[in-house]
Amino acid sequence: MDLFSNIRPAVEALGDGAFLLPGFADSDAIIAEITRLTARSPFRHMTTPGGRKMQVAMSNCGRYGWISAPTGYRYDTTDPLTGAPWPAMPTAFVTLAKQAASAAGYSGFEPDVCLINRYGVGTRLSPHIDQDETEKSWPIVSVSVGIPATFQLFGPTRSGGARNITLHDGDVIILGGKARMYYHGIRPVAAATDPRIGALRYNLTFRRAR
Repeated sequence: MDLFSNIRPAVEALGDGAFLLPGFADSDAIIAEITRLTARSPFRHMTTPGGRKMQVAMSNCGRYGWISAPTGYRYDTTDPLTGAPWPAMPTAFVTLAKQAASAAGYSGFEPDVCLINRYGVGTRLSPHIDQDETEKSWPIVSVSVGIPATFQLFGPTRSGGARNITLHDGDVIILGGKARMYYHGIRPVAAATDPRIGALRYNLTFRRAR
């Protein structure tokens, strides 16, 4: 299965090691895989260490899964909801992440976790830095599916405001270099409808956890 779009537009540099690959991914094939994977490890709203329920519904696939709980953030090989290992990451997902990273100049990326996120209309993701990974020299590869969303890219702090980037179906954002440790988030998702999945946005976030 090929998860790449037939149209391969130029890579857009966003600065400090961040890149946008418009229309890079074939979202039809991704949706089919998300349906299969979340039948085994369903979406759920995790709880933050502060006791708040996250707006974004999440699942994982790969060797590890990212978990938010009252006890803290961590990676684990077991899905706490099912008690079973997370579903294996599809080979096509691995290839997509590697090819996207390579297109942005990050060859050799081998993801061992893929966060599968689901956003409804009005859902937002607060600005944060991904820093639970043991090795932070590898980039974060983020794939958008479904209705549009506004990605916010800050800097090493949240002061000074963010660069707002509209992400469409099939777009890929890559955070590497200095930008790997930059704050980023998603503004509340505006009302829209995708003919395949309705008023939803999916996001695949590929990381190297260990």
